This record gives sequence, C-alpha cells and structure tokens, in this order.
Amino acid sequence: MGGTSGRGGREHVRVAVIGSGFGGLGAAVRLRREGITDFVVLERADSVGGTWRDNSYPGCACDVPSHLYSFSFAPNPDWPRTFSGQPAIRAYLEHVADTFGLRRHIRLDTEVRMMRWDADELRWEIETSAGSLTADVVVSATGPLSDPKMPEIPGLAEFPGKVFHSARWDHDYDLRGKRVAMIGTGASAIQIVPAIAPEVERLTLFQRTPPWVMPRTDRSITAVERWLHRQLPFTRAARRGLLWGLRELQVSAFTKRPNQLGLIESLAKANMARSIKDPALRAELTPSYRIGCKRILLSSEYYPALARPDVDLVASGLKEIRGSVLVAADGTETEVDAIIFGTGFHVTDMPIADRVVGAEGQTLADSWKDGMQALRGATAAGFPNWMTIIGPNTGLGNSSMILMIESQLNYMADYLRQLGMLGGKVALGARPSAVNRWNRQVQARMERTVWNTGGCTSWYLDAQGRNTTVWPGTTGEFRRETRSVDLAEYEVLRVGEREQVPAAVSAAAVGAGAAPLPPDPRASSAGEAGFAPGGASNAGGAGFGETAEEVA
Repeated sequence: MGGTSGRGGREHVRVAVIGSGFGGLGAAVRLRREGITDFVVLERADSVGGTWRDNSYPGCACDVPSHLYSFSFAPNPDWPRTFSGQPAIRAYLEHVADTFGLRRHIRLDTEVRMMRWDADELRWEIETSAGSLTADVVVSATGPLSDPKMPEIPGLAEFPGKVFHSARWDHDYDLRGKRVAMIGTGASAIQIVPAIAPEVERLTLFQRTPPWVMPRTDRSITAVERWLHRQLPFTRAARRGLLWGLRELQVSAFTKRPNQLGLIESLAKANMARSIKDPALRAELTPSYRIGCKRILLSSEYYPALARPDVDLVASGLKEIRGSVLVAADGTETEVDAIIFGTGFHVTDMPIADRVVGAEGQTLADSWKDGMQALRGATAAGFPNWMTIIGPNTGLGNSSMILMIESQLNYMADYLRQLGMLGGKVALGARPSAVNRWNRQVQARMERTVWNTGGCTSWYLDAQGRNTTVWPGTTGEFRRETRSVDLAEYEVLRVGEREQVPAAVSAAAVGAGAAPLPPDPRASSAGEAGFAPGGASNAGGAGFGETAEEVA
C-alpha cells in the first residue's frame, strides 16, 4: 500500500517499519488494529520471516515451546510439535502476513541504506535499494539476530574448501562424505552437530567454551490435542498460560539468587553423563561458569552425537588456517573440506545503527559507542519519532521473546496515540535524563544477575563488558513498564520550536495510566507479574484459519 506524495515528489507514509520478522509483522498487525493503514514494511530479503527465514540449517528449531512462541492475537492450535522446527515457524509467519492482510504493505527486496531525521520537516528521510521515501515515524524491527558475525581468522581467505555461516546455509553444497569443521558451540551448533554427523565422513567441533545443555523434551502434539485446541480455545489459552507462568517463577533465580541454580547444574551434568561415558570427554564438556550465565541450551541429541566415533571435539578455539588445515589455540591440527561457522550475530553492534542519523547529525552507532541504551527498550535520545522493537535490555534468558515484542507493540501504539492527541506536525524526542535514568536502574538491577556474576563471557555483554542485551526481570514487569507512554519522559517537538511538557500534562498522563519508573528498581518480583499472556489483548484476536480482515 502506497503513501501520499511528499516534498520533492517522494512518497510519504505515516509509519515505516523496517524488517518483517516477528517484530515487523507484529508491528504491522498492531498498526492496522489501531486504525493506521498508511504504513509500509521494508524488507531487504525476498520473503518475510526474519531470522526464521535466514536460519534454515539442518535441525533448526526453537528452544521455546510452540504455544508460547506465537502471538497472543494469532494463536495456532495446529503446532505440530511441542518445540517446533524452522519450517513450521516460518509457515506461521507467512500465514500471519496473509491472515491479517499485510502483503499490500510489505515491500520485499527493499534494503534500507540510510535514514536521516529532517528537523525542519519533523520526518525521516529514508533511502532504500528501491528508491527513497519519507515517514513521520520509523519502527526499526531488524532484530539482534539478523546479521551473522564471522570471526577474523588468519588464513581464512586462502582456505580452499567451502565456508559458510549457519545463518547463511549453502543448501547446494553436499556435505555427504566430507570432512567438516563446526566452529562454535552455541544454540545453532548444538542443533547442527547431531543433524549432520550421520552424513559427513568426519565432523570436528571446535569448542572455545562448553555450554550447559539440558534435555529437550520435544514430542509430536497429538491429533486429539490439536482438536481440543481448535474446538475449545480455553485449553490452548490454559496451555500457554501454564508455560508462561512456570517461566516467570524461574526468573528470580536468574536475576536475584543465582546460587539457587546449583540444582539445575546437577541435572545438566546428569544429562551429560547419560551419553558421555569417557571421563576425559566429560571434563572437556563441563562448563566452569554458573549455569544460566550463557543461555541454557536444550538438546537430547547433542551429547550422543559427540559420543560417536566419527565426531571429534577440539576443546580450544580456532586460531589460524594453513591451507586446508585448521589450527586450534592449543596446537591441534585438523584437515577439513568445509568450515561451518556458528559464531553468532552482531547483537551489541547492530549494523542498522550505522544507517540511522539523528537530530544532531550523529549516527545511532556513534550515540551508542559507549553502550546501547534506550528508554524502556524503545526510544533513543536524539532520535525523535524513532523506536526499536527488541531494543537494548529487552532480551530474555529463559522465556519467549514474543511476550516482550507484544509489550513493545503496546508502547508503540500508545506512542502513536500521543502524537495524534498532541495534534499537528509533531514529534516526540526521548529526554536524555529519562534515558539515562532508565538505563541506570536497569544496570543496577543487572549487577546481581547470573549474566553478570556467573563467571562467563557471553554475547549478552558489549565490548565494555556491560550487559546491554537482557531484561533483568519478569515479562510481566516489562509489560507494566511499557503499558503506556509517559510524556514527562519526552520533549514535544514542533516545527521551529521545542515545547516542554507542562507538569499538569505529565500528571494527567500518569493519572490516565502511564507507567512511571519505579522508585526502587528492585521492588518488583516474579510474584507481582499481574499479566497472563493472551489476556485482554487476545479478545477479538484472529485464530489460525480465521479471516482477520475485520480485526486487522
């Protein structure tokens, strides 16, 4: 769907959404439910799906239960497994795009190359690979797991064999009968290793740091269960609520009492011992840091795969490559035909930040050079009418990111309502004092969490060692903190002037339900969640297989 003709003949839209994964499609649905149809979704690839389109490696699946890893407004009673694989999740996202009539808004093969804030016109100028446009508001939903990170390994450019990242899997390359090196032991690697081990000639896993791995209790969801979920929606809601509640109760161990995680460590060690009988191999696979410091991985096939006679573990990082020989930091040499990198993504240094130029002519990357920070995980000082989905400190270590995304969509919706109520040509700019206060409180809470005290180095931490990725609380707490926009945290910008929000307006906003920052950031607890997924937001939502045009 196109916008209006703007200055210089360029197209102008009310809202431009960047990305078409869970965050981007969720934003599009919420915009339509708010009555906003003047928007576009800009997607650099040739189809929707985000990380679930890009990650198509063998064995790719979610480590969050299916009924919790879906939108509350688009429940799917027909999930095939308790932990669904990539094809099912991608099909779900395609169905969401169709069910809610989003295709007319989506522009594929349209990569955003630069966004600049026009302070005179109070709008964003957006340059894409398919032309330029302007927008009153930009919602960046590119996601932290969208740009693969390749390590700089001496000799990699001269390697004569095949090289690719797990998120850019080369399906045309036949691994059968090949000597393959897997670099990394993250969530992707522990799925890839058991999937490809039976077909390659020899598989060598380069492990810099061993992960904690718990069993993955995956199974097919029976036809009877699916029938019940279709015919009796409350059974589906109850299942989702139970999955959510159990994870909320776990949060305090991660955020306040890491020592309580010792029992979980014992269970993880028992899981390893069942498959790994060699004491030396068990020692190499046993982490030296507290469980939960890195994301706890789920797999019932990983350890059995490592016990195979044609799978080798090199308990050392890759140091250099000499021709077709990989040399580990401990001196181990391995000759291979192909290298698969499972080395993660640009999370704390997202490339999109280099393409966003704010009010002072500074890129978002420059603004965040000392660490990412955004007010309530959504808005950044100096970047009016710009917000991000899955922004700084909104990640989770034990639950579903869809819950966090939906909370941020609530905030986005109220942000747009506030702009509408203010009237005229107007923008909201996050006050630096509000951003700093929010960030100080988040970081203060972070000090006692397992992610900061567990003794590991993880992708949750930035180059300065700060945790700018994870939310140090429950999803219920975050839902309360993002329920509505507090205008006292923003400057109201109009053409040619900068308006301070009167105290009366701020008080009125709080009285109407705005969520002020709590005076004591440690006051909330898992027992105060007050939020059940689905809830009121699910009323009127479209179930899978229903027509959602009126709803959308």
